[in-house]
Amino acid sequence: MERPAWAPRSIDISVPSVARIYDYYLGGSHNFEVDREAARKAMEFMPGLPKIMQANRAFMRRAVRFAAGEGVTQFLDIGSGIPAFGNVHEVAEEVSPGARVVYVDHDPVAVAHSEAVLAGNDAADVLAADLRKPQEILSSPQVERLIDLNRPVALLLVAILHFVEDADDPYGAVAELSQALAPGSLLILTHAAYEGIPLAPQRAEGAVDVYKDIRNPLIMRSREEIARFFEGYDMVEPGLVPMPHWRPQPASEEEDDPYAFSGFAGVGRAA
Repeated sequence: MERPAWAPRSIDISVPSVARIYDYYLGGSHNFEVDREAARKAMEFMPGLPKIMQANRAFMRRAVRFAAGEGVTQFLDIGSGIPAFGNVHEVAEEVSPGARVVYVDHDPVAVAHSEAVLAGNDAADVLAADLRKPQEILSSPQVERLIDLNRPVALLLVAILHFVEDADDPYGAVAELSQALAPGSLLILTHAAYEGIPLAPQRAEGAVDVYKDIRNPLIMRSREEIARFFEGYDMVEPGLVPMPHWRPQPASEEEDDPYAFSGFAGVGRAA
C-alpha cells in the first residue's frame, strides 16, 4: 500500500484507526482501505452509522454556537479527530471573532492534518495527547498559550468517552479536567448508547464487535451512566437528550432519519 504524503511515517497504515473510520463516515478523504473495510463491516450491522456521525457533528456546531453566544471565547476540544467541514474554530469565530481553540487528539493523522489546517492561525493550535492523561493536556504549552483557565472554557468531549473503557477511569479523567475549569465553563458531550438505535440490541452489538476486533472497543453506556459525567454541572436545557433534540434548528434534515436519535448529547454549566 502506497503511503500518501499526509500520512505520518510513524503510523501503521495496515491497522484501522477510529479517527480515520469516523472520517470515512463523514465522507472525508483521510482514510485507507483498511479503515473503509472496518467501516463497511460495522455498517453491515448498523447501516445508519454515517447519519449518526453527521448528527454528532451537527450537534457539536450548535453547541459551539451556543457557547460562543453565551460569551465563552475559549474552547478545548479533546478527541477532536480529523478536521472536517465546520470545525470548532470556524464555528466559534463566526459568533465570537478572536475565539481561541486548542484541539487534542492522540491519532497522528488527526494531529498532522490539524496542523496543516491551522498553519498561520495564531488563535488555534493542536496538541498530541490522550484524554486519559488530563494533566498532560492542562499543562501543555498549547493550553498555557491559548487558554486562560481562570476564565470560562467550553470543554468538548464529543464522541470520545465511548472509546474509554471503565478500567481507564473515564469519570476520573472528566472530573480532573472539570476541576481545573472556572465557574461558568461548559461541558459539551456526546456518547453512544443502545438507547435510540432503531435496531434490536443483538444486531447493534455486531457493529460494536467490529470495534472490539480492531482493538478500539466501543463502550455503550446507559443514559444514567452518561449523566454521571455531568456531576458538578447544571444541565443546560433541554438536558441530556438524543442529538437532534438538543436545540434543533428549523427544517433540520436530522429529524428525517431514525438513526440520528441514537445515543445522547448534552451541555452542562459549571457552577
